[in-house]
Amino acid sequence: MPNLHDIERRINSVASTKQITRTMEMVAAAKIRRSTERMTEALPWACAVSDMLVSTAQYAPIDSEPLLQTHDEVKRVLVVVLSSDRGLAGGFNSNVLRYAEKIIKEKERQGIEVEVIACGKKAIGYFNYRNIVPVLEFKDLSADPTFEEAVRIANYASEHYGNGSIDEVILVYNHAKNAAEQRLVEQQVLPVGEQNYEELLGLKKKEEDIFKQFREDKSLDLPGDVDFEPDAASAMNCLMSLYLRNAFYFALLDSAAGEQGARRNAMKSATDNANEMVSMLTRVYNRVRQGAITTEISEIVGGAAALEE
Repeated sequence: MPNLHDIERRINSVASTKQITRTMEMVAAAKIRRSTERMTEALPWACAVSDMLVSTAQYAPIDSEPLLQTHDEVKRVLVVVLSSDRGLAGGFNSNVLRYAEKIIKEKERQGIEVEVIACGKKAIGYFNYRNIVPVLEFKDLSADPTFEEAVRIANYASEHYGNGSIDEVILVYNHAKNAAEQRLVEQQVLPVGEQNYEELLGLKKKEEDIFKQFREDKSLDLPGDVDFEPDAASAMNCLMSLYLRNAFYFALLDSAAGEQGARRNAMKSATDNANEMVSMLTRVYNRVRQGAITTEISEIVGGAAALEE
């Protein structure tokens, strides 16, 4: 049975820890608003650029842009992993890193070489510990990402995909579904797919298309041409550059918002646990103190009775 001094010291220690976790919870809550606003403001533009590229690419010549072409065989894959620089965020980092490692092992079992771009100190340390050296590393930017970071990632992906040294680009990160929940996302950036952001992020349910039969009726199609200025190659190159940069930039902003939400949830849970522990230790303290008082009274009564005899 611990003595009163040990229990009191434990209560003070837990109370001090609770003050720290409560402060971190409040800081994360204050940062969530700004991070979420940046992500929300970037989403319409990312959706518009993605939809514009997909809808326009079908009218462009097949060889107008190398980044729009699908390689015949996948020999090398680039996996871009977004994590945080700091911990104390629950399973925010572990979920992404374990899923990315799973993708890497699956590709390697298929005989495919894998390159990794690590964003965040947690991802850098995780892969370096496993002897996976990232081709690009970014740190101290997870909570406040910059467009320049996205441009560097996009330039590397476009350069190596264009010259054929990379056949596929996969992006893995946490989507901030709301302030309290994060959703793991695997996005194929290259080759460009037809999946839009609404379907990728689960922003809304896919509604039934009641006009499908009319759209599939070729007799209703109106003849028309699509003109590219100054030419198809220049237009598609510009659209492709915008698409890549905004895809990575939006993912960085989304991951930053998710990080603050995950940290607030983790610190709130830690604060609640500290409150429960303080309450439990206080009850133990009172029981031990009451037992000590009862023992002292019994000793005094016993001593008084012995003197009377």
